[in-house]
Amino acid sequence: MTTASKITLIRVALIPFYMVCMYLSGGESGLWMYLALAVFLVASLTDFVDGYIARHYGQTTDFGKFLDPLADKLLVITAMAMYCEWGVFPAWALMIVLTREFAVTGLRLVAVQKGTVIAAGWSGKVKTASTMVGLCIMMAIPGIEVLNWVVIAVIVLTTVYSGTEYFIQNWKCLWD
Repeated sequence: MTTASKITLIRVALIPFYMVCMYLSGGESGLWMYLALAVFLVASLTDFVDGYIARHYGQTTDFGKFLDPLADKLLVITAMAMYCEWGVFPAWALMIVLTREFAVTGLRLVAVQKGTVIAAGWSGKVKTASTMVGLCIMMAIPGIEVLNWVVIAVIVLTTVYSGTEYFIQNWKCLWD
């Protein structure tokens, strides 16, 4: 197993710790919320570190290509689900994110069956980064409704844009 994949597995392993801290915070500012933020930040940073290591040291593997985006999705969806439970993140916004993730994953599966690999696009990376940064902002400054709505808007807009771009650029995979 490569170093990059081990770092990705650390991100997955941090998710339960993040959830526990979030639950104990109850969505309020304080020690548990800041611990949750710290765990989320470390997990988010591993996304950039494992990608850099994989590319820079030639550690790109099929396992890493599978696990890295899955780890990202699990981390951010965990955060969104927690906020949804607390009534901060609307369920419709979470469903937009989930729908995009399932649709793009399905598109990638169809493409692979036809011998095409759909690499992560620039807009998908922007979506992931803006989502992670936005969720960090929500944890760092909890309870400010207008700020939460700005973050939610950015998440939804980047999600819709990147999902649309994936389908426009790869629609032929569905019809060939």
